[in-house]
Amino acid sequence: MANAKNKNDFACTECGWSTIKWAGRCGECQSWGTVQPVGAATGVAAKRVAPVAIAAASAAKPITEVSTIQAASQSTGVGEFDRVLGGGLVAGAVVLLSGEPGVGKSTLLLSVAAKAAARGLKVLYVSGEESVGQIKLRAERTGGLEPLLYLAAETDLATVLGQIDEVAPDLLVVDSVQTIASAEIEGAAGMPSQIREVASNIIKVAKERALSVLLVGHVTKDGTIAGPRVLEHLVDVVCHFEGDRQTSLRFIRCQKNRFGPTDEVGCFEMTGDGIAEVADPSGLFLSRGDTPVSGTCVTVTIEGRRPMIAEVQALVVKSSAPQPRRVVNGVDASRVSMLLAVLERRAGMRLSEHEVYVSTVGGVRLSEPAADLAIALAIASAMQDKPIAHNLAAFGEISLAGEIRAVTGAKIRQAEADRLGFARGIDSSVGNLRAALALGLNW
Repeated sequence: MANAKNKNDFACTECGWSTIKWAGRCGECQSWGTVQPVGAATGVAAKRVAPVAIAAASAAKPITEVSTIQAASQSTGVGEFDRVLGGGLVAGAVVLLSGEPGVGKSTLLLSVAAKAAARGLKVLYVSGEESVGQIKLRAERTGGLEPLLYLAAETDLATVLGQIDEVAPDLLVVDSVQTIASAEIEGAAGMPSQIREVASNIIKVAKERALSVLLVGHVTKDGTIAGPRVLEHLVDVVCHFEGDRQTSLRFIRCQKNRFGPTDEVGCFEMTGDGIAEVADPSGLFLSRGDTPVSGTCVTVTIEGRRPMIAEVQALVVKSSAPQPRRVVNGVDASRVSMLLAVLERRAGMRLSEHEVYVSTVGGVRLSEPAADLAIALAIASAMQDKPIAHNLAAFGEISLAGEIRAVTGAKIRQAEADRLGFARGIDSSVGNLRAALALGLNW
């Protein structure tokens, strides 16, 4: 009896957390509906699985004899999407694309489906959120009407699998996995058990038929993919589509990729005719007139493996309030607060008596420390009302001691600055912050 009481009868299917009684929410990973009875703890003996005869086609082979033809990728027709995927779609691969509502996930995948159909591939687009009429209207607007593009509005898993058998597509798009439900599993669509069942069946079909699959995934309030964590483990590629609704710029970032690198970023722009690729986005982040203006500085940021020119703007205003405002947009607020403290302590600027506003141009987000020097130069330029030379670009990390540290990809950044006509540059070779400010404001 003592041993029976010590056993945990329930466990979380996501993280393995165990408990002696059932709970609706896991006490470790905080997932809902994942605590299930443990068969071994309830007295059910584990059954011995008998081995089966292995067919010749599925027998294990030496790695030197395995063919890689099926693992070769094919272009989707969208170059920026191919960049993120590592060259294109692989037969049998399952790609999960997540993003905020209204960011353009369905528009992008409809464009990918139309381009694949235009190349002669049979494509099945299954939507659980829109009717086929709504999808056609969007396809007419974006120029995606192709005879090999099949549309279906279904929310039942069995019906979706039946559509796959009927159409026999080369590419399957499911929008979205949270709207499909199986009648064999209890619970509404979007529950962790339903998402797990739907994803497992679709992935099984994809592997058996060598069918490329694009899944749309919803996100929660904190930006994570809705549903069980096992969904991200099951799929081959996980991409996140991000962007600000106030701007037209969109980015695709790869978070997991079994067929390529995970440090690539695709850039797109939302237009009235759909979504368009941006092969060279550097010009979108510059807003420069003929007359130099104080409080602006150009830096070179790296998104994935792509260098991009970005402009930082700052405004410093005298304030009589006991706590002057600090407003930032596109940069990290805590990083700006640290730079303000370094400028006041190491460069002698009385910024504690001024309101400081820092923003980027074009909606780009600068999260890497390499933008520290450009932010500091923009603030110092606004503080002293001295414009910085138009052909100057700065990048470098600033330490609390006022030193400028080297950043990764310095040669790539300098080459991008040279390509766009920024002949002058300030980087870690300057040494310290005081020397960099003097050089940048008096060049």
